[in-house]
Amino acid sequence: MRHTISVLCDDTPGVMTRISGLFSRRGFNIESLTVGHTELKGKSRFTIVVKGDDRVLEQVKKQLQKLIHVIKAWDIKQENCVEREHALIKLQVTPDKRSEILQIITAVGARVVDSVETVWTLEVTGDSNSVDTAFNLFKNYNILESIRTGKLALERGPGRPSGK
Repeated sequence: MRHTISVLCDDTPGVMTRISGLFSRRGFNIESLTVGHTELKGKSRFTIVVKGDDRVLEQVKKQLQKLIHVIKAWDIKQENCVEREHALIKLQVTPDKRSEILQIITAVGARVVDSVETVWTLEVTGDSNSVDTAFNLFKNYNILESIRTGKLALERGPGRPSGK
């Protein structure tokens, strides 16, 4: 089963190493790891996506909460969250394919963020399925480079206390 775990922690050196090390020591492969500052000064939030058994993952969450600098760790249920990913895709755009590519850009809600001669850099933002769809539609064109973030997720409504 796939789990999305959110971890609120102090923004200090070495926290990422300790958190990711906890998962690797338990044999979990982190599928996605996104970290960023929060609305709270000096606090960061991790969004970690892993596959694993519910029981074992519950133990990992408990051990996360024991780590110095971790304030709170919890599972985010997909049906109760807003999630987004972000991708940049660099395409070689030939004149004969330009209108096709523009139609795909419109269909997937992407936008051109840079263009130099026949090379366009596109930005795609959406849930995981939307970003997957964009990659699938552009795969038949000449993708020069691409990069994709991990999942960002927040619970709907008031959510969890943020440690204020």
